[in-house]
Amino acid sequence: MPAVTVPARQKGDFLVDYEEKVFEDVKAKPGEKALVTFHTVAFEGSIGFVNLLQATRLLRKGFETSVLLYGPGVTLGVQRGFPKLGDEAFPGHQNMNNTLTKFMEEGGKVYACRFALQALYGHGEGSLIPGIVPISPLDVLDLILLHRKDDAFMMHTWTV
Repeated sequence: MPAVTVPARQKGDFLVDYEEKVFEDVKAKPGEKALVTFHTVAFEGSIGFVNLLQATRLLRKGFETSVLLYGPGVTLGVQRGFPKLGDEAFPGHQNMNNTLTKFMEEGGKVYACRFALQALYGHGEGSLIPGIVPISPLDVLDLILLHRKDDAFMMHTWTV
């Protein structure tokens, strides 16, 4: 068997070039909006968390950013913890809650569909993370259409 001639990687080594940026760093123009919609179940994949990070990035780029939680997406917005609310039962257990809270603290808006919250997942409005605005199921489409009228950037995510 041939000998390995490449030194073994060490903790702290870079495996890719983190310095090179290929595209310009796009910033929002004054008044530009963004909407990120979530139709995904919390903890059933990474897409919910990744899109929360994307929404935060849009906000920090200057977009007036809103998040819409509907269908199973409302599960990202409920308070959680074990054995008590806010307790982290396992590493990363509070990622959704902490990221949504930080997003709202930085000026982002979060809306959750009341129909999905109660009819589909058995939660009341009191289950939501403080600051999330519950909306009528009839407002889901109108929120999207209002962003369309404003020529907003929209990112829609569905998982099944």
